[in-house]
Amino acid sequence: MLKSMTGFGRYQEIIGGRDILVEIRSVNHRYYEFSARLPRAYGYLEEKLKSFLNGRVARGKTEISLTLMNVEGKDALIEVNELIAEGYVNALRKANERLGLKDDITLSHIMRLPDIFNVRKPQDNEDEIWESVKTVAERALDNFIEMREAEGLRMKEDFLNRLSYIEELVSMVEERSPEVNKAYRERLENRLKDILGDKNIEESRILTEAAIFADKTAVDEETVRLRSHINQFRSMLELDEPVGRKLDFLIQEFNREANTIGSKAQDASVTKIVVELKSEIEKIREQIQNIE
Repeated sequence: MLKSMTGFGRYQEIIGGRDILVEIRSVNHRYYEFSARLPRAYGYLEEKLKSFLNGRVARGKTEISLTLMNVEGKDALIEVNELIAEGYVNALRKANERLGLKDDITLSHIMRLPDIFNVRKPQDNEDEIWESVKTVAERALDNFIEMREAEGLRMKEDFLNRLSYIEELVSMVEERSPEVNKAYRERLENRLKDILGDKNIEESRILTEAAIFADKTAVDEETVRLRSHINQFRSMLELDEPVGRKLDFLIQEFNREANTIGSKAQDASVTKIVVELKSEIEKIREQIQNIE
């Protein structure tokens, strides 16, 4: 299926107590270029993500960004610092004896004192984190490719319409070419009559000159090749593989044939058709730059 090189995919999910967000975006580029934006603590995931995308993205400047946050309190180990708590209690009771205050120390009082609790987070399991990130990345990648394919389908429809129009223009050139040769022969015969007056005109001379002109202006080979290129283009649009580079090469062949027809044209109407033909080819070429 034809795919655009421009795309965006996003997915977010909480897995294993972690809020994970993955975004993938790409723009057109001649080759596949990867970059990643990751939290510093998870830099080790960059190579894994690069390999993960390699199999599904063939061309395009592609960036993947990851946001990963631990859900507050999940898996945290909370401990009471008993030595500090005991120190606070002893100090308060000594102050109580010296100042003669009422001893009403309770647990709620101690909880408000600083450094009573120690909060420790468990060591991250890198393999576990990667499996979680990969799960989210797969969904983001599906969305990303879906967008690329949707854009590719729109471009395919446009290509097919333009190819049909190019075929019409080629037919117009083929229909006009014999008329150009006929008109040249008539002009040649009239010119010779003006020059020679009443003298007899050698028919063989006219035929020879007309044949030379027809050979110089013949575009049969070019139009046949153009039709062949059009059929190849249509076939490539149906391939289930990246075809951007192949199409780019093929459209250059389109342009080469059009230029040759233009250089051989000895007729204003054919020249006008060639101008329109090259305009359509250029529009296709511009769109091909965004095909994977």
